[in-house]
Amino acid sequence: MLTSQPIHVLELGGTLFVPASHKNLEKILSGEKYPELRSIVIDFEDGLASADRTQALTHLPLLLKSLQKTKLLRFIRPQNEKMLKKLLQYENIEKIDGFILPKFNLDNAETYLKVFQNATFKTKNFKFMPSIEGKELFDPLKLQKLREILLPYQKEIVCIRFGAQDMLRQLDLKQKGSLYSMLVPSQVIANVISTFKPYDFEISAPVYPDFSDIDGFTQEIQYELQNGLTSKTIIHPSQIAPLNALYQVSRTEEQEAKIILEKEDGVVNLEGKMGERKTQKPWAEQILKRVKSFGIYGGKKHS
Repeated sequence: MLTSQPIHVLELGGTLFVPASHKNLEKILSGEKYPELRSIVIDFEDGLASADRTQALTHLPLLLKSLQKTKLLRFIRPQNEKMLKKLLQYENIEKIDGFILPKFNLDNAETYLKVFQNATFKTKNFKFMPSIEGKELFDPLKLQKLREILLPYQKEIVCIRFGAQDMLRQLDLKQKGSLYSMLVPSQVIANVISTFKPYDFEISAPVYPDFSDIDGFTQEIQYELQNGLTSKTIIHPSQIAPLNALYQVSRTEEQEAKIILEKEDGVVNLEGKMGERKTQKPWAEQILKRVKSFGIYGGKKHS
């Protein structure tokens, strides 16, 4: 059995969802198109027209055969558990880094996970990202049950995703501006964070559907970083560069993080702000990981 390297959520950057029938899919997967993109999802689910699914599945083995190793992380979102099982039998499927498990819920969770457990299909330790999209989003007890199911698989889970547009559909709402300005969606997202984050699961941020609104996109990412959401679903290449820039870190933050990690215990004065290793260590480690992945910018921290 082949093994796979760990993937930290920050390595994803913005994750571009591309329909499996996209005419430029091969160029995107090779890194030739959008070279600054960090991760991509080949979408066989909601982003793919039903009429195109069969042809896309037929074409996938040809794409896999020609794939060469690049820095781009490549994932597939199957339509369901049955398709996932089929995809794992494809020749060269080990060239894919992992899968998104759509519509992940209490009815199909065990079925999804058993597909990976099956030795017949397990050619390597694929990484995966459960995507919670149904009524579990509105039920704290059901979310906790999903967390308990996923805890044994923590090393293989890059992050937890949630379906923001599916959430809005169930509320008869349409997004205008940021989700975080909407009463129920903001509460649901807060509950997802509080259910999974303290148990060392990373949470990916949802799509910002108005790709013409870069100012709104910028403000949303700043808010998400402040609230522990890392990486973000993106739907248009125009969102790649702004996200990569926003994930850069100021020199002040880098220095504060280093000072906190160098301190054995107690507190330190960070130019009028308290620095404490015991409580701020996770923040400091995350800042330095962002420096490693995205670098430093010269200006002041965005506020």
